[in-house]
Amino acid sequence: MRSVKASEIQKKVTEMVCHSAVTLPDDVKAAFREKLEYEEKPAAREIFRQLLENSQRAENSGVPLCQDCGLAIFFVEIGEEVQVEGSLKQAIEDGMIQGYAKALLRKSSCDPLTRENRGDNSPAIIHFDFVPGDSLKISFMAKGGGSENMSRVTMLTPAQGWPGIREYVLRRVAEAGPNPCPPIMLGIGIGGTFEKAPIMAKHALLRGLNDQHPDERLAALEKELLDDVNKLGIGPMGLGGKTTCLAVKIEMAPCHIASLPLAVNVQCHSIRHEEVTI
Repeated sequence: MRSVKASEIQKKVTEMVCHSAVTLPDDVKAAFREKLEYEEKPAAREIFRQLLENSQRAENSGVPLCQDCGLAIFFVEIGEEVQVEGSLKQAIEDGMIQGYAKALLRKSSCDPLTRENRGDNSPAIIHFDFVPGDSLKISFMAKGGGSENMSRVTMLTPAQGWPGIREYVLRRVAEAGPNPCPPIMLGIGIGGTFEKAPIMAKHALLRGLNDQHPDERLAALEKELLDDVNKLGIGPMGLGGKTTCLAVKIEMAPCHIASLPLAVNVQCHSIRHEEVTI
């Protein structure tokens, strides 16, 4: 049994929060550069130029990539041979709070009815899973309100199948339009149950843009959806163009014979996520 101190976890979480707030993943920046050359409309090209400039300025100045610093989402894989000295949940929570304070990030967590701000962005939204091994993997995502507001979960009928899924996703993106600050990334959760589908959809957003699904069937469906979404012509920031979406990622699980749960989680162009393995 391997032992990990809660203080070490807290420190790593703080570092992840601070770094991801000002640093886009390399694959996202590479996609911006590629689409800058790919787009034909001047407005679309200008958006990608500005996104690249914003990314560089954030890294150089330490100013956040976006004014919406998001709620803090964590997916934690706990090795079955790992013992945490202290509270794992509290270590992640404290690390998040310290990270948002240290990086001077906007605190967005509030009471849903009174709208009173909690002042420290707590609580962290944490999803735990137990896996084989003696390591601890923590993935962090800053999820802004604009894109989250455009996300949906629904229960299709089994007879609707893939055509129904495709239609629902395309309609959701079309209805969202410029609101989630495209170019977007889509996480799609298919199957499971009413509560599992949206968790799968959000978890799918942690995959790299160029990560190909190991299941050839799902890889083909991801490509099909990506092509269809980009044919909508919404374009960067909704100004028109060939790039509405940078990637579509699908997670799927068995479901009840009477159900077809579907969740669409929309991510804005500021794809802020990191992971650390301890």
